[in-house]
Amino acid sequence: MGAFKAWVVEKNEGGQSLAFRDFDEADLMEGDVTVRVSHSTLNYKDGLALTGKSPVVRRFPMIPGIDFAGTVETSDHPDYKPGDAVVLTGWGVGETHLGAYAEKARVKGDWLVPLPQGLSPEQAMAVGTAGYTAMLALMALDAHGVTPADGPALVTGASGGVGSVAVALLARAGWHVIASTGRAGETDYLKGLGAADILDRAELEKPGRPLGKERWAAAIDAVGSATLANVLAMTKADGAVAACGLAQGMDLPTSVAPFILRGVSLLGINSVTTPLPKRREAWGRIARELDLDKLAAMTRKVTLQEVGQLGDEILSGQVRGRTVVTVG
Repeated sequence: MGAFKAWVVEKNEGGQSLAFRDFDEADLMEGDVTVRVSHSTLNYKDGLALTGKSPVVRRFPMIPGIDFAGTVETSDHPDYKPGDAVVLTGWGVGETHLGAYAEKARVKGDWLVPLPQGLSPEQAMAVGTAGYTAMLALMALDAHGVTPADGPALVTGASGGVGSVAVALLARAGWHVIASTGRAGETDYLKGLGAADILDRAELEKPGRPLGKERWAAAIDAVGSATLANVLAMTKADGAVAACGLAQGMDLPTSVAPFILRGVSLLGINSVTTPLPKRREAWGRIARELDLDKLAAMTRKVTLQEVGQLGDEILSGQVRGRTVVTVG
């Protein structure tokens, strides 16, 4: 037992405070596996936890950070032994269970997956919850039966973490990808990831009609609210939209028109408590199907000490692609 470095959120009269300090291993929460964390990452939910701009953190003190990769130090779980390389995303880590922005984490072994063959810990965290969510969305579209032969695929919030990986995955799978973004300067970046066309998000973010011109057969939406409503209104007959985010808002100002007049399907994506078989399948497909050169092109690296300043950046849309946090 001993102390290690961690970012810690405390509750105070003004809301919450954030500090980089020593944390006692004896104060880690219950779990049957202790992991020496080597890498983490930055997601939209992490920005909310770091800044307190939404009540993501449900217990105090809290170590934020919803993803990590690392090496097992101790284990009472039958599937893991010291030295195993593992990955964790979701399960309330960084929200209700002490999280990843620290040199150590103690969690339930059932929450872990082995580091996929073909990915380094750094690459796994370049993927992180955002990229894992994008793969779950692609799997949902595949299961629905929509294919590139049916028409283009739209990605909203395309310059962000989920969007960047979604563009790369869809392009690799043969889709004509339309990337929606509000950042005019990101055209070359998105086309480098595989986007064929760029759509100004202003065309989608304002209230629209219940039905519009049919423009895409499939979509991955990380934005929600009026954007998702417009995406649904312009989806082709029998198409599908995978919804996985709420950057614009949690509301959905739509009507039944796309569903009953065109047979459009809205597919909800839950990346937090995905059952283990599906979780392993998603990570296996990521290792096989994601172009690692494109993953590198969308990734920047920061140190654990720099995490505290990143919350406002990601919430204000200033973070492009993925951010890897080097911990150890």
